[in-house]
Amino acid sequence: MKFYGPVVNPRTKEQIFPGYAMGSELGWGVPDWIGRMLPESLMGRGQYFKYALFQDANWDYMTFDFDSQMARVDGLDGGVTNAINPDLRGFFQRGGKLLHYHGWSDPGISPFNSIDYYNSVLKFFGGADQVKGSYRLFMIPGMDHCGFGEGPTTLDAIGAIEQWVEEGKAPERVIASRLTGGKVDRTRPLCPYPQVAKYKGTGSTDDAAKFDCALH
Repeated sequence: MKFYGPVVNPRTKEQIFPGYAMGSELGWGVPDWIGRMLPESLMGRGQYFKYALFQDANWDYMTFDFDSQMARVDGLDGGVTNAINPDLRGFFQRGGKLLHYHGWSDPGISPFNSIDYYNSVLKFFGGADQVKGSYRLFMIPGMDHCGFGEGPTTLDAIGAIEQWVEEGKAPERVIASRLTGGKVDRTRPLCPYPQVAKYKGTGSTDDAAKFDCALH
C-alpha cells in the first residue's frame, strides 16, 4: 500500500510528492517504472541529482535525507524542473489558454501531482471562477503516461484549444475515444476537473452521448 501513499518529510510529515493512483498497476512493470533498481533521477540522462545538483560523482542516493536535503535540492534546482509556480498571470494576461490533462493510470508521474498544481493555481487566484476562462484540467480515466492505456485516450486537445482561443468557447467537455484494432469501440466525455463523466442510466456505456459531466 506504500505505493499509493505520498512521499513525506519524515519530521514534519509535509507531503513532498503524492502517491500513485489506484488503476496505474498495469504500467508499473512497463517500462519498469517501479521495478527498476535505481530512481529515474540517477539513470542515463536523468542523473540530475548526482551531477547537476550535488555535483558529486560519488554521491549515493541511499544517503538522501528527505528532511534536511529536500530544501537544499529545491534551492539548487531553482524551479527549473519542478515547474510548480502557480503564478500564471503573465500567461493569462496575454490571452493564453491552458488545457491541462493527465491520465489516471499514469505509472510514471502521479496524477495527483496535476491536481495539486491545479488547486495551487486556484488558491493563488482566489478560486475556480477566476481561472476557468483560461485554465482547465481534464483527468483521463485509463490513460497511461502521456497517452495510451486501456481507456478512451485519443482526444483532439488542439481542436479544443483552437475553439477556445479563436471562438471564445471554453471546453465544457472533450470527447475521447478508444481504438481497438484501429477501430473506435468506445467514446467517453472528459470533463473539466472536479467534474466527472456520469452515466445517464440507459443506453450503451461505450457511447459518450450517454454520459453527463457532473460533480462526483
